[in-house]
Amino acid sequence: MQLFRRFRAPKPTFSAPLAPDEPFFAVGDLHGCDALLDRMITRMGEIAPEIRRVFVGDYIDRGEASAQTLARLRAYQQQDPDRVLCLRGNHEQMLERFLEAPERHGPRWLRYGGLQTMASYGLAPPPETAPPEKWTEARDRLAEAMGPGLLAWIADLPDWWQTGNVACLHAAADPARPISEQELEHMLWGHPAFMSVPRSDGTWVLHGHTITEDPRPEAGRIPVDTGAYATGRLTAALVQPGSVEFFSV
Repeated sequence: MQLFRRFRAPKPTFSAPLAPDEPFFAVGDLHGCDALLDRMITRMGEIAPEIRRVFVGDYIDRGEASAQTLARLRAYQQQDPDRVLCLRGNHEQMLERFLEAPERHGPRWLRYGGLQTMASYGLAPPPETAPPEKWTEARDRLAEAMGPGLLAWIADLPDWWQTGNVACLHAAADPARPISEQELEHMLWGHPAFMSVPRSDGTWVLHGHTITEDPRPEAGRIPVDTGAYATGRLTAALVQPGSVEFFSV
């Protein structure tokens, strides 16, 4: 009798070396933590003032100082546009959706931190059951408080950035698709296979969105969100060819 053994194909692994074309900092989700942002800017300047700084989105909501955080971050980027890059997060998308269709998107945004953002501008939102005109009034007051310059800055935020084989984006990437062909919802909100299936194209993905207590590079992923609004700890990664170092304020 001849016996046949059933062999399982080995699970895919990720072994590409970390090879950005330039060293850079990447800073995790801010969520209205202006004091921590101020300290992080100082810390990066002390470590390596000449290299690029990438912020991975979610600058607003949940924390108490979204207005101040946006003002500081925008000014920082405008002072050094060649070395400061700010990406879009899903909370910036929720804000934009509220501004486009306040009655439809306002209640959900408020539940996910929009309440704190409006409060940081000295505004009180309407109750969820308010008629459409009240939501429109709330949208108009917020847009006026933020100002057209800031709103235009948010609208122009890029969704991702890449150097060498390191792609930076807010939440996740579909491991089966090239970075340039990702769906926006996956980049901003996540993808079910991102944490379990390694990429096969050798591209590292640096991301925020998912709170990680002890960030470390693993299987082609580099997480930088340590939940600043909840933990009081804002984390950044210093990414260089062959290495990544994390530090917090």
